[in-house]
Amino acid sequence: MIGTLVLVITVALSATALFGLVTTAMNRPPGQVHRAAVGICTALIVVQAAIAAYQVFAGGVSLPEQTTFLIYLAVAICVPPIALQFATAEPSRWGGAVIAVGVLGTLVAVLRLQGLWVPGA
Repeated sequence: MIGTLVLVITVALSATALFGLVTTAMNRPPGQVHRAAVGICTALIVVQAAIAAYQVFAGGVSLPEQTTFLIYLAVAICVPPIALQFATAEPSRWGGAVIAVGVLGTLVAVLRLQGLWVPGA
């Protein structure tokens, strides 16, 4: 795991959650900016997941809770697009809140991934 990438992902997820809450407060349904924000967050998480998976499977890094780590990786990748799909399926003012909850859940998963990354422990 790359600490700088985790920081970038944390900022991107936090900004997306805040944007979702602001648009909910402004009574606006999710739009193209929401899609772009979730897409950027997901792309960053996929890069992190690819690097971490490579290090675990081919890089020789052994983790004490490897299965848990890999499950959190999969969840972190899947949740933001699913939240976006729910938010845009029937556009309403609450779509931004749905996106915010999804990316905040992903933020928790990313922070948990950072806590589980203890190579050789």
